[in-house]
Amino acid sequence: MQINVLGIDLAKSVFQLHGVDVNHRAVLKKQLSRAKLPEFIAKLPPCLILMESCVGAHAWGRKFKSFGHAVKLIAPEFVRPFVKSNKNDAIDAEAIVEAGIRPNMRFVAINTIDQQDLQVIHRVRERLVRQKVSTMNQIRGLVLEYGIVFPKGKNSIGKYLPELLSSPGNASLMTDLTRTLFTELLEELRVIMERVMEYDRKIEAIHKAHPVCQRLATIPGVGPLTATAIIASVGDPKMFENGRQLSAYLGLVPRQFSTGGKDRLLGISKRGDPYIRKLLIHGARTVVQWVDKKENPKSQWLKKLIARRGINKATVALANKNARVIWVLMAREENYRESAKAA
Repeated sequence: MQINVLGIDLAKSVFQLHGVDVNHRAVLKKQLSRAKLPEFIAKLPPCLILMESCVGAHAWGRKFKSFGHAVKLIAPEFVRPFVKSNKNDAIDAEAIVEAGIRPNMRFVAINTIDQQDLQVIHRVRERLVRQKVSTMNQIRGLVLEYGIVFPKGKNSIGKYLPELLSSPGNASLMTDLTRTLFTELLEELRVIMERVMEYDRKIEAIHKAHPVCQRLATIPGVGPLTATAIIASVGDPKMFENGRQLSAYLGLVPRQFSTGGKDRLLGISKRGDPYIRKLLIHGARTVVQWVDKKENPKSQWLKKLIARRGINKATVALANKNARVIWVLMAREENYRESAKAA
């Protein structure tokens, strides 16, 4: 039995294997437990192993590569069209092989441990940020029930809520029980904000120690948070042929619905990592806010684009441009420089 390509449907406990020979005939259909899978793969002659890019796939990919195999990961949406009839583990494993042997299939790069560490930091920080926003919104909503409105801004709660709770003149607005509850909410918010700042410091330290991150952060609209997130997700820029492919990978290019020779472009595709796309758009929005006070070529281009297409589309267009510049800086190891003429 000579296996040329092996597809593995990953799971928590039971893994389904589907192997084919050089003629793409099925020679193996097997189910293994988590404990027995590494032993089986280690004894297998070198072959191409295909898996969906999902939870645990990168760790398995690094392990299988250490056994001498070639490993490729496929995005789940590219496997789905090859699933035949009803869905089960055996059919999924077969579909992974069918998708992986296509000549024009696109694959996902296997992350290193350092990349995964950085992704963990970003994911935990993002969860804390959501908790912070949720807690702030709850506080604002609850004090509104007592006829109190805080000014806009992320710092207004920390400034005005302690005054509200400590001022004797507000004793008639709420009971001691309510004051205790708001004090607890304020302390909860303070702890969350401290943890967010702690993760910000970790990201800043990684950014300062990483030369590529420092190079990316020189792009207007790209800071340490975006730069480190890009490094964590896109370790090897050579997996993309050009900057547009990276932009498409991040979902910043228009969706296409063309047929019969008629081209129809819709809104951005929103494929890929929504977290990085959000960071790029937020960074671009910051640049757009100050564009009226600058006269460089990029600002002139942005002003014309805002006048022609509106501020939101101009913001996404700048995020798209920044993604392309990021690819150039990473793939060609160049430093950022402003264009001498308007885009």
